[in-house]
Amino acid sequence: MSEYSHNHECTAEKMPDFAKMNGLVPAIVQDVDTKNVLMLGFMNEEAYLKTLETKKVTFWSRGRKCLWTKGETSGNFLDLVSMKTDCDNDTLLVKVHPHGPTCHTGTDTCWGEVNV
Repeated sequence: MSEYSHNHECTAEKMPDFAKMNGLVPAIVQDVDTKNVLMLGFMNEEAYLKTLETKKVTFWSRGRKCLWTKGETSGNFLDLVSMKTDCDNDTLLVKVHPHGPTCHTGTDTCWGEVNV
């Protein structure tokens, strides 16, 4: 396991290159069980480290200019299972156990799909 691994259930392989895109990297969120893509968010280094620390997926809000943890108001948290970077080290694949719908509109995914 890497230096960012916390236990056998929650791992990250390596720190993304946040410098490539002005401090943000896209984070593709996937249900670890169904393999469905649930949403796309953006992380800065602080959101990435907070996600590893709390095991709750946290993003950087480009509109509000602040951190937000998915589920902090709805209760529909995304429990972190693993994070890994792509071949260019500038995009994250975040595997999760979702608690309820992921989209703010109330659907399972941000594309209106059912997550089964």
